[in-house]
Amino acid sequence: MEMSAMEEALPKAMERRKGGLRTIPFIILNEIFEKVATFGLSANMILYLTERYLMTNAFATVVLYFWHAFSNFLPILGAVLADARLGRFRVITLGSCVSLFGMCLLWLTAILPVYKNTPECAPGRPVGCAVLPWQLPLLFTSFAFMSLGSGGIRPCTLAFGADQLDKRDNSANNVRTLQTFFNWYYTVLGLSIVFASTVIVYIQQARGWVVGFAVPVVLMVTALTLFLLGSPFYIKAAANSSVVIGFVQVLVASYNNRHEPLPPETADSSSFYNKAGCKPRTPTNKLMYLNRACVLRNPSKEISPDGAACDPWRLCTVQQVEDTKAVIRVLPIWSTGIMPGVVVGQQMFPTLQAKTMERRVGKLEIPPASFGVFAILTLTVWVAVYDRVLVRPLSRLTGHARGLSLRQRMGAGLVLFAVAMAVAAHTESVRRAAALAEGLRDSNPLTGERPVRMSAMNLVPQHCLTGLAEGLNLIGQIEFYYSEFPKTMSSIGVSLLALGLGFGAVLGSAIVGVIDAGTRSGGSHDGWLPSNLNRGHYDYYYLVLAVLCAANVLYFAVCGWAYGDEGQNRVVAADAAVDDVDDKEEEQKAVII
Repeated sequence: MEMSAMEEALPKAMERRKGGLRTIPFIILNEIFEKVATFGLSANMILYLTERYLMTNAFATVVLYFWHAFSNFLPILGAVLADARLGRFRVITLGSCVSLFGMCLLWLTAILPVYKNTPECAPGRPVGCAVLPWQLPLLFTSFAFMSLGSGGIRPCTLAFGADQLDKRDNSANNVRTLQTFFNWYYTVLGLSIVFASTVIVYIQQARGWVVGFAVPVVLMVTALTLFLLGSPFYIKAAANSSVVIGFVQVLVASYNNRHEPLPPETADSSSFYNKAGCKPRTPTNKLMYLNRACVLRNPSKEISPDGAACDPWRLCTVQQVEDTKAVIRVLPIWSTGIMPGVVVGQQMFPTLQAKTMERRVGKLEIPPASFGVFAILTLTVWVAVYDRVLVRPLSRLTGHARGLSLRQRMGAGLVLFAVAMAVAAHTESVRRAAALAEGLRDSNPLTGERPVRMSAMNLVPQHCLTGLAEGLNLIGQIEFYYSEFPKTMSSIGVSLLALGLGFGAVLGSAIVGVIDAGTRSGGSHDGWLPSNLNRGHYDYYYLVLAVLCAANVLYFAVCGWAYGDEGQNRVVAADAAVDDVDDKEEEQKAVII
């Protein structure tokens, strides 16, 4: 995307009026309303599937795991589309429209009849009812559209907000500004999810699914409107069509040149291909095999008069090579984020547990899906306390501008995920023992029978530990990817978190499916994960997750050691000219619209 002659003629003073703090309210408010709408639908979805569509616990969990996986896989495609073709602003707008359409379809599933009109289907007791054949396709279509929409929103909103503030240098002030933005972004985001998990969930429980699904539709319309109102003030970074294709070209060029010798380590930048008008540089010595893709052997034949490579599948720029290295080197650490995706994605089971327990606090009965709010509150409090209280003293002790290094935060979060699952296993073991002691083995509170005389507040510790783990690991991951990648890859870097959570959802569905099938065929009809929690062993399931999370901590320690120092692998945007410094790079890549 190129700027017109009129745009190029605008004074730089006008360029500087783009972006900055005044754009953040539009972006944050859009994110608040979008997240309230999205989480307001997903928080209670396990009950919608089991109560209205009569799915078993295990099957409904697998459905939601796959929905979460689909929602987390698509952001990588949205990031590619934003970074390589349309730009983040257009992708966020398009994603919001598609997500709104999906929410309208889900609202329609609640409005239209769901059961066949048969003698066995008594009003108010749908146990003997059969679901209409067109209802499930409509439901899954709504899931698909909401996932497509989130694929455009999730990878771009955070990076789009950072674009308004980032000078793209390694100065302590810039690092601190970005960290503050990331932390407060998640603080506000956490508060919006708290609202969704309490108010929206309460409306769904008290007023029914039709009203409960209509509210998120209205909120999504509000989110889209607010985002578009800020359009005149945004910095809209130009898409770079070479980013994604460049990865493939580097791999192919490296293979095509595999028999060619590398220049000596003392070779200067003239031995390597740099884009015309950019600061000459030499490739790093890490992953040296890929350096073959940018070695100049016969410049007169390899480079055209305009400075472009004659065959981009045999000769790539140094920047392309370094971009590809950045992605490859981060993959092992990225893979450690898969297990957190399993833990975050299995929050359906705690909702079912809460429904089998006493949920009344005073005169207020807490909806079962609202207990997840304790995880969000813990995350929110941690982010605020860390940013405002702990960073400065920790930075004096560690020498890091961020206080703790990103990998220290990520590793601590992985440890807490393992602890949270161990605590969840203990809590479920106690709950099940209480149910058996009360003679409730064959009583299923999910169908309206008497719950266990045990307060659902016992679930709070595992939620708090999970929230603290997310605050350390997930936020650390996002900041790590954003910091280590060039600006042209910011959306792709941020979407790696969603991709890891997507693989975690797939792995989680596989774990549930294998455990459910394996324990049923082992001689026990109920298995570990039956619809009646009192007859199962959900505590064993949590123990399996705890062991896998503990193994993941050891794997992360190896990957972190192999990666090397943080911040040493950040690559400067390829379009930075020789004389450009600091915020001039931002000006050069801005599109004035």
